[in-house]
Amino acid sequence: MKIAILSDIHGNFDALSALPADYDELWVLGDLVNYGPEPREVVDFVMEKADIVIRGNHDQCLGYGDDPRCSAPFRAMAEETRKFSDTILTATHKEYLRSLPERLEVKRSKSRFFLCHATPSDPLYEYRKAESDQWLHDCIQLGADVILVGHTHLPFVRSFNRQTVVNPGSLGQPKTGKPNACYAVWENGQVSLRSYPYAVEKTAEKIRSMPVGQDIQQKLINVLKFGGLPPG
Repeated sequence: MKIAILSDIHGNFDALSALPADYDELWVLGDLVNYGPEPREVVDFVMEKADIVIRGNHDQCLGYGDDPRCSAPFRAMAEETRKFSDTILTATHKEYLRSLPERLEVKRSKSRFFLCHATPSDPLYEYRKAESDQWLHDCIQLGADVILVGHTHLPFVRSFNRQTVVNPGSLGQPKTGKPNACYAVWENGQVSLRSYPYAVEKTAEKIRSMPVGQDIQQKLINVLKFGGLPPG
């Protein structure tokens, strides 16, 4: 079995639609919306094609009107694009976001998976670095073979004995210093981090048509082109 694992699509339908479709199941670890220009198209795609979907902090924001608790450099971008996304998404889309679980445990073949958006102890909001010792504690507490998380937009794989923590990075707003969309693949007990190019300039043009300030537009474009906010 081959499972494509995505996280943090953030309304970037160009990145999502370029995903290689050679998978048996599609799992999404949250943050379908906000920042990007096409939240409705992303939610429609995920509703139709994803086998498992987890709620992220931005899904919580659009579904329930909660503060997504973004870091300071992204706060203004999040607030302006939230207003835009709120007008684009239908009541059905928002109900779908509200219906998503914060955490889930599933089994495929002989492997047990735990899925959440941020961390097992704080599934929506905690920003935890890859090198944190707390991951070992989570592995011991959960007993899952594979713990799947997102939220930081930074891909990593860490193994503790026979347990593995995987963050696929961000498909729609990577912060790796490169514009390529990031995801992970689990296949027959093995996990790999992957990335691919997509039409970033096409997405940038769509951002320029969003009803947000030009300064916000440029920051959103910079994040995509530079794989994170550029220095200064």
